[in-house]
Amino acid sequence: MRLTMRGCRHICATMQISDSADDLSRTFAALADPTRRAILARLADGDATVSELAAPHDLALTTISRHLQVLERANLVRKSRSAQWRTCHLNAEALAAADEWMAPYRNFFASRLGNLQRQLEGDGA
Repeated sequence: MRLTMRGCRHICATMQISDSADDLSRTFAALADPTRRAILARLADGDATVSELAAPHDLALTTISRHLQVLERANLVRKSRSAQWRTCHLNAEALAAADEWMAPYRNFFASRLGNLQRQLEGDGA
């Protein structure tokens, strides 16, 4: 499956939003795309070249590079250069602000699920 014009417009729109947004907005915009989440998951296992990151996806190398640009703008990925290779590294520290922002919601849902579990256990008795 190749990238369609609609998909290309989506990537370009996301990149434009990420240029003018605050750090947290850039992070969430980058995480909104499943391909970018898959790239981050791969990098959580260790550094990888752009070609290695592109391998499991049925996308052109330029499309993967654009996804990486979005991740770089969100400071989630860093690239280093060694000869002709560009190695990508996960910058997990950049996720700390998003994690901090989500903490109250995580606590809210944990409390709600706990209440639901207690209610269900009470109904089953």
